[in-house]
Amino acid sequence: MYGLFRPRVLGSWKVPVTGPVILAVNHAHNVDGPMVMGVAPRPTHFLIKKEAFVGPLGPFLGAIGQVEVDRRSTDRTAITRALSVLDEGGVLGIFPEGTRGGGDFASLRAGLAYFAVRSGAPIVPVAVLGSTEKSGRLVKALPPLRSRVDVVFGDPFPAGDGSGRRTRKALDEATVRIQERLTAHLENARRLTGR
Repeated sequence: MYGLFRPRVLGSWKVPVTGPVILAVNHAHNVDGPMVMGVAPRPTHFLIKKEAFVGPLGPFLGAIGQVEVDRRSTDRTAITRALSVLDEGGVLGIFPEGTRGGGDFASLRAGLAYFAVRSGAPIVPVAVLGSTEKSGRLVKALPPLRSRVDVVFGDPFPAGDGSGRRTRKALDEATVRIQERLTAHLENARRLTGR
């Protein structure tokens, strides 16, 4: 990432140095996930749609520990692999909206709350800003080479309410709390970076 773009990384010291962690990343561009993987202070295993595991990219993503997920159904294999990353004290990267969009955390899916409440891992909000401002001249699907992309890590927080409940209601309440924290982090990141 540092060879292709000019990432400005803020707050990476906020990511706990040991133990399970979930990075909740906004997702507006295809480069957002690789950008976070490239600048995060710890190796990160992202949940990535199975459609990305095609051609030579498939074995490469598997070799670097990314988790293939079928978004059309409840993918028990992906859930088990993601939970094992957290059980082993690793870092799991999730796009909480489930797909690329406005990158504003406007509509969260329940997966992030499930993994956080189930594992007890803290969530670190991550805002990637600047990846959608312009298209590159050589490769239109990427930001311009050597353009600045800001990656802002926020303060870790627990998703649960401390009760240990894992009911549907507890997950719904956790999703609301998570969305509030992620939205606040994104607004703060925009103020901090001027984007």
